[in-house]
Amino acid sequence: MKKLLVLTITICSCVSLFSQNTYAFFGSFNRDKDTEGLYVYALDTLSGKLSKITSYTGILNPSFLTVSPDGKYIFACTESKTKNGGSVSSFEFNRENKTLTFINKQKSGGENPVYLTTHKNGKWLVNGNYTEGSVSVYPISENGKIEPYVQNFQFPEGSVNPVRQERSHIHSTVFSPDFDYLFLTDLGADKIRTYKFNSDSNEPLKTAEVSFTKTTLGSGPRHFSFHPDGKFAYCIEEMGGAISAYSYKNGRLNPIQRINTHSEKYKEDFESSDVHISPDGKFLYASNRGIENNIAIFSIQEDGTLKTIAYQSIKGKHPRVFGLDPSGKFLIATNAGTGNVVVFKRNSVTGLLKKVGKKITIKSVSCVQIRKY
Repeated sequence: MKKLLVLTITICSCVSLFSQNTYAFFGSFNRDKDTEGLYVYALDTLSGKLSKITSYTGILNPSFLTVSPDGKYIFACTESKTKNGGSVSSFEFNRENKTLTFINKQKSGGENPVYLTTHKNGKWLVNGNYTEGSVSVYPISENGKIEPYVQNFQFPEGSVNPVRQERSHIHSTVFSPDFDYLFLTDLGADKIRTYKFNSDSNEPLKTAEVSFTKTTLGSGPRHFSFHPDGKFAYCIEEMGGAISAYSYKNGRLNPIQRINTHSEKYKEDFESSDVHISPDGKFLYASNRGIENNIAIFSIQEDGTLKTIAYQSIKGKHPRVFGLDPSGKFLIATNAGTGNVVVFKRNSVTGLLKKVGKKITIKSVSCVQIRKY
C-alpha cells in the first residue's frame, strides 16, 4: 500500500511538473515605477489555472512584451504614454530561480512605444512607436542587452479622420513567416507598410518592391497576424471594426475579404484591438473593446476567407491584448479596464471558448505573451 501511495504521489508530481512548463508574461499600465509592472505566471495546461511566479518593480508602463526566441529574455515597451519618455527594456527570466532581472534599456525613438517583435535568430529587436508614427531597429547582444537603435524611420502622413489620423500611427511590427519581410500596420495612414529585412546587414530594413498595401479609408489598421501555413494574413482594423484578409506571397498582400468583427446590432464606435489564429490554423479570434468587450470567433475556410461563428464575452472591460498558448488549448485575455485576466479553454473542434479557473487581478493589465519551455 505504501509503495502504491509513493508511486501515485510521484506520478502526480511528474504530471504537475510537466503541466508547469508554460508561462504567461503580463505587462501593465502601472503609472508608477515604484509599483509592480511586469508579472510572470505559470499556466497549468491541464486545468488552465494561473499561479504567480514573480514580478518586477522599477519600470513604468510596460505596454507590450515579447519573448526572445530562446525564452531567456523578456523585452518590453516601457515609459509608454509618458511625456518626454519612451523606451524599450530588457529582462532576464530565470525559471530555476523564479526571477526577473533588469538588463538595460534604450530610447524607443518615439514617445509612445506600443509593439515589439524579435527576429528568429535572436539578434534583432523591432519596435513600433504610435504617437510619432515610427519604427526603430535594435541589435541584441548575446547576453540579452539591447544596443542603441541603428535605424529609426518616421512616417508623417495621415488619413481621412482629422481627430484620429492627423498623422501616421504605427501600431504593430510583424515579421513574415520566413522573416524576410517586416510589416508595419499604420493606423494613422490607413496602410500596411512593407520592408525587406536583411538580418546580415548592419541596417537591415530596406524598402520593399511593394512598399505598402492600402486599407479601407478610416479603418485604422491595428494588429496583424499570419496564418500558420504562411499563405494568408489578417489585419484587425481598430476604427473600422473589421478584419481584412489577404493572400500572401513574397512580400505582397492581396485582399480577399473584409468582414466585421462586431455583431450587426453595433453600427459605430468600434474599438477592435487584437487578432490571433489557433495553432491548427482552423480558427481566428479577434477582440473588441468599448461597448462590446468580447472575442469574435471565426472559422477559416480553405481559401483563407472567414466565417463568423460566435461572440464570447470577455468577462471584463477593454480586452486590449489576448494570447493563445502554444498548444492551442487556452486563450488568455487581459482586460485593462477592469484590471483582470481571464482564462478560456478552447474547443478545438468548434472553436468556442469556455471560461475556466479564477480571474487574476492585475491593475490596468496591458498585454500577455505565452511561452512553453
